[in-house]
Amino acid sequence: MKKDYLLAIDQGTSATKAVIFDTDGRIAARGSEPLGSSYPRPGFVEQDPLEIYRNVLAALRSCLAQFRAEVSSDLNRIRVCGISNQRETFCLWDAQGRPLAPAVVWQCRRSAEICSRIRGSSLEQEIIRRTGLIADPYFSGTKLVWLMENCPDIRTAVQSGRAFFGTVDTWLLYKLTGGRSYCTDYTNASRTLFFDIDRLCWDPYLLGQFHLTGLKLPEVRPSSFAFGRTDFEGLLPSPIGIHALVGDSHAAAFGERCFAPGTAKATLGTGCSILLNTGSRRVASSAGMMSTICWSAGERVDYALEGIIVSCGATIQWLRDNLGLLRESEESEAMAQSVPNSGGVYLIPAFSGLGAPYWNMDAKAAVTGLTLGSTKNHLVRAALESIPYQIQDVLAAMEQCSGLSLSQLRVDGGISKNRFILQFLADLLGKDVINIGFQDVSAFGAACLAGLGAGVFEDLQRLPQQTLGEVRYQAGADTSEVQTSYQGWLLEVERLNRSALYKADTEGRRKKQTPLRITEVAGKKDEAFVRKER
Repeated sequence: MKKDYLLAIDQGTSATKAVIFDTDGRIAARGSEPLGSSYPRPGFVEQDPLEIYRNVLAALRSCLAQFRAEVSSDLNRIRVCGISNQRETFCLWDAQGRPLAPAVVWQCRRSAEICSRIRGSSLEQEIIRRTGLIADPYFSGTKLVWLMENCPDIRTAVQSGRAFFGTVDTWLLYKLTGGRSYCTDYTNASRTLFFDIDRLCWDPYLLGQFHLTGLKLPEVRPSSFAFGRTDFEGLLPSPIGIHALVGDSHAAAFGERCFAPGTAKATLGTGCSILLNTGSRRVASSAGMMSTICWSAGERVDYALEGIIVSCGATIQWLRDNLGLLRESEESEAMAQSVPNSGGVYLIPAFSGLGAPYWNMDAKAAVTGLTLGSTKNHLVRAALESIPYQIQDVLAAMEQCSGLSLSQLRVDGGISKNRFILQFLADLLGKDVINIGFQDVSAFGAACLAGLGAGVFEDLQRLPQQTLGEVRYQAGADTSEVQTSYQGWLLEVERLNRSALYKADTEGRRKKQTPLRITEVAGKKDEAFVRKER
């Protein structure tokens, strides 16, 4: 009997991967294509929507070539497709699928000033209550407001009902189906700042407050759903169903089998997303945590607490590319292990502010504790230690506000190859850290959700598992030195936060001494949304 196969498209920030799995969860073929970003101004990060689409086709073309060469020339054995995507990045386009602006990437900080206007207002409380998120440039909504305020053509297109909005999953679906399908899923919608995660619908109040009532928005469905059909512009001999759309971090949670309350995963990439499944119960946002959708299939919707760490792999990249302390990121593990400890050096990687549980976007990165005896190995070790420290910060806050106790942590992502980081993390947590030893977990989660939606798998219990490369890290017998070092980390972060808050307060008082002129935004006056100009 011939095997069936599942296709997953994992569209990420720096590359797109196309992966074909068999129904036992084994990889049959894989293709990858790098994707660039542009930085037109400090703090701005953009991508070309059409290049994202071409990038997907190129990755699939490479994947299919390997499938034909090593598995089968019969592409009709590929039954279904699932798409996972970089979250929060969004596109705007017209009815013909022509981009109206560059894609604004999740890393972009252009709306920092808009978020400052919202903080402390009644609108901020409504955003938290309805969406589970906070007013931060990380999420899509305020960056769309920035476009409305600064790009007259975009404002006109939105107000006249000609602008189609979508996160990357929606953009790809629209293009792949020739505009016949315009949808997203709950996980991606929940990252926009204008989706009600309790009622599972776009929120008219927030759209009104953001002056986005003319914006075209996709239908919102569960992550596992029959979204449409495509042949990927002739790369496949006949159309197959796209039966899953899901944000990459949520896809990883599904692939890691975070099916029950209290199960959690950390994806260690450029940044880090930690998701703790809270079941059918939404836990109120507190202690710097976000409430969000974990994943959904059929009538089932699982919620999660999420802690977002802004800089993980990006810190190692900085050491490599900006300081030249290492040629390859992989060298960092041996360098950290070459010294018994960090020598009192701490690196707080607030290169783009501090994420959960602090959410201090005014903070700047800092290195403390340097002496004449400090070496580059101490600095590299301090950088690697900052990753477990931040994860512990988040998990402690999650346990506090959810009342759930974490028994173990499952990890994935490129940084999970670093054994020093994972062992240090296990020592710090005092709990098992499990690395499934499988780098394509987001693609795997998307493929499983697609197979579930298409009936390839009957239920969750029949989904394939990735356990062959699993490695379990357990806490050492004596972790007192690690715990002492962590207390030092907490003190340094507290000092940094105090300094950032003092500087922000001082600058705020200085600006208040200058007369301000209030202008209306998009022709409507709103006390939470006024543009202050000198």
